[in-house]
Amino acid sequence: MALIINDACTACDACVPVCPNEAITAGDPLYIIDPLKCTECVGAKDEPQCKLVCPSDCIVQHPDFVETPEQLAEKYASLHA
Repeated sequence: MALIINDACTACDACVPVCPNEAITAGDPLYIIDPLKCTECVGAKDEPQCKLVCPSDCIVQHPDFVETPEQLAEKYASLHA
């Protein structure tokens, strides 16, 4: 699954530099995770780095992008080919 940032976002900017896929950008007013780039850090790390650094716990599963770990790994590989 890809992740999504909900309304609890404080726009602290902590998540942007830790994303290995550059999937997170500043929105207005919330940050946005591109579900086509988000692999939940599969292929790069053991767990989603953005969720680890988020002080407001606003990063959750995206209900519209259900993917297996294998699909996430394939997506990561294609983004970094």
